[in-house]
Amino acid sequence: MKSQETECMLENLRNICLAMPEAVEHIDGFGHNTFKINGKSFVISGDSDKGFRLSFKSDRETQELLLQKQYFFKTPYIGQHGWVSIQNPHGEDWDELIDLIQEAYLRAAPKRLVKQWNELHKK
Repeated sequence: MKSQETECMLENLRNICLAMPEAVEHIDGFGHNTFKINGKSFVISGDSDKGFRLSFKSDRETQELLLQKQYFFKTPYIGQHGWVSIQNPHGEDWDELIDLIQEAYLRAAPKRLVKQWNELHKK
């Protein structure tokens, strides 16, 4: 059973991910909440005895930089593809996570959505 804190973190994550164009949430066979765009995962979350875990798609360069911070770690099984995880993110972590989740979305999104995103956000 999920704790209230875990439910709050999941709701926060949902608000971030589902605000992006055409993003959808899917619960996989392991009970993980997976956020996808065009069938491609960009964020996966779940909880365990250690609490809430959030994983996101990254490139190898960004992954290397993030792994130098003590609270990020390589995602088991898919870390070799650039995925990074954080366990029980705190309030101040979410500011950084919003940017990282948006980057993950743009890595997985089709070109038309990336173009639309960049036009809206003047990148």
